Amino acid sequence: MKLTWFGGTTIRIHIGGKILVADPARVSGVDPEELVSGADATFALDGSLPEIDPVLWQPGRPGSMLDEDVLGEVTTHGLEGGALIAAIGEAPLLLLSRAVPKAGRWARDAVIVVFGTEGDRLAATALEALGPRLIAVAGPDAVVERAFAALRDRLDGTALVALETGMALEV
Repeated sequence: MKLTWFGGTTIRIHIGGKILVADPARVSGVDPEELVSGADATFALDGSLPEIDPVLWQPGRPGSMLDEDVLGEVTTHGLEGGALIAAIGEAPLLLLSRAVPKAGRWARDAVIVVFGTEGDRLAATALEALGPRLIAVAGPDAVVERAFAALRDRLDGTALVALETGMALEV
């Protein structure tokens, strides 16, 4: 999985052999055609995706040896305040801009990206409620600094990183 944040809630995601772009129309200073160039899908985090219940959702399982040449489907699901992106063989990806949902045990393996001026609060809530593998903070420097100051001694195995505008992070 590779994540490239462009500002706001706009992020380009390479996952499961596909390229997805979230909120491509919500960023300035980036050529919109270049941003979505080569993308397999684009979507908005505004509630336009089909919603799922993250407590009941389960990640897909790898196919049998007979299916090894077939890539699994990459799915995008809406949830309150964000989206869940899943691909077989990859960690579930949660994109959160407003709230941290309740989720099943699968969330311990998740990669979570929190956006915006409330990113520090979202990161703290995600750490406490879900205990994911990784939390990436995509927001202003002050938000990132607050998140790191508040969480650095409480991570207990969860990685915490800051996303920089235009720089890719490979997970």
